[in-house]
Amino acid sequence: MLKRLQNLVLVGLTSTILSLLALDAHAQTTPLISAVETVPTADQWLSPGDRLQVRMVGQPNSRVTFLNGQPLTELAPAQAKGQEGVYQGTYVVQPGDTLNNRPVEVQLLSADSVLSVGFTQNKVRFLNPNQPELARTRTALAYLNYGLGEDRLGGAKLGYLDSLVVLHLTGRVGDKYRVQLAAGQVAWVPQEVIRMLPPGGFVPTSLTGSWSVSGDSLYDYVRVPLTERLPYCSQLLQNPARLVVDVFGATSNTNWITQRTGLQELGAVYYEQPQPDIFRLVLPLRHRQSWGYHIRYQGNTLIVQVARPPAKLRLRGLLVAVDAGHGGTNVGAAGASGAREKDLTLAIAQKLQQELKKAGARVVMTRETDATLEISERVNLLRQRRPALLVSIHVNSAGNTAVQGTSAFYRYVAFRPLAEALYQQMQGTGLAGWGLVGSFNFGLNGPTEFPNALVETAFVSNLQDEQRLTSPAAQQQMAQAMTRGIRDFLKATRAKGPRGWLLKQPAQD
Repeated sequence: MLKRLQNLVLVGLTSTILSLLALDAHAQTTPLISAVETVPTADQWLSPGDRLQVRMVGQPNSRVTFLNGQPLTELAPAQAKGQEGVYQGTYVVQPGDTLNNRPVEVQLLSADSVLSVGFTQNKVRFLNPNQPELARTRTALAYLNYGLGEDRLGGAKLGYLDSLVVLHLTGRVGDKYRVQLAAGQVAWVPQEVIRMLPPGGFVPTSLTGSWSVSGDSLYDYVRVPLTERLPYCSQLLQNPARLVVDVFGATSNTNWITQRTGLQELGAVYYEQPQPDIFRLVLPLRHRQSWGYHIRYQGNTLIVQVARPPAKLRLRGLLVAVDAGHGGTNVGAAGASGAREKDLTLAIAQKLQQELKKAGARVVMTRETDATLEISERVNLLRQRRPALLVSIHVNSAGNTAVQGTSAFYRYVAFRPLAEALYQQMQGTGLAGWGLVGSFNFGLNGPTEFPNALVETAFVSNLQDEQRLTSPAAQQQMAQAMTRGIRDFLKATRAKGPRGWLLKQPAQD
């Protein structure tokens, strides 16, 4: 009996020791830190006043720090979608802080005093305000975004810039750089449209010289001399119609504005200085309907080129641009029968071309074959040809096959009348009205040089709409409807007429 009891005790001790060894082995193989990341999860440049946000997942009930002692707080499971061991911390960058483009280190001290160290995959750099980071735009199609948001159309755009514009970069998230436009005003620029400048440059600023307003046989021009190509943004405002251009980093030294003879579209121009580093040009327009404008630099002189209405507001003799969406390798949407957007848009565009020519219009097509064309190629072509207006043709698609109807899209409110006229006439073909959509962030609606609209003719994802889209007779009806829509737009513009020269500063909206 005694020997049996001794054997049982030995077996029990052996089992306990094995269990302890297994627990110890598990503790050694299970990491105390399972994930560390910056939020957003991307390489970052930060300036004084910016927030560095770090998240870590690891062993619960631990003491976690980063940046040499800054605490990370363990979230209650209810704050972390039921997960335990989620820690978050924020550090506001201070002047003089240094972090030279490296991962952020996180230290975890467990409840049983085991220390573990982890690192973010992304790198962080603290910028020195005394050594400004500068860049120049690479192309005449560079653009600024309002923020970091993205969808299939890209980020929401603040506006486009000419080439060689100097930008002051004060932050970075991934492949986007924050641009300091003025005190309290920033934008974001994609890496692909800029080139970095070597260190040692000054933050771009300029005094404005005295400027001139003149006209030639085609356009009215405003010329503002600067000492540097500064960033700008613009918008067409209504009631009354006027073009407003903000030049960032510019301060007035304008002592006169010379308005020469030959002006046909610009009224009594003037400027404002809403804050010390924003110079605002206010350019009243003579006509209620704007026909577009273009901003560029010639040397360091900012030039605003304002289009005039066509000599005769009718289709005969008018240069109209027609864009068949997609093409080549860019197939677009497809229907249940296999109908492809790139083929449908080209068929409708070619019929619209013929309808417009029958009415006496001149037509420029962005594509006439199954060609692959980038948006930038189409925009450059249109800038060279200078059409009076543009209609871009697409077909729509939705996951819900019951959705159907036609729609029209525009970006700038001044160009809404064209989209609205096209939309009304497209509904006259028997298609249901799906909607009139504004502030449309599509590349081909971005140009300001001419009124433009995009027509989503119908939903190829809907069986009934698809049958219309593939019918040559229905395609012809759509082309005729769009031609009538352009006529309606021209007629309405004639009815509005000029609003007379503005001899005093207009009230703001």
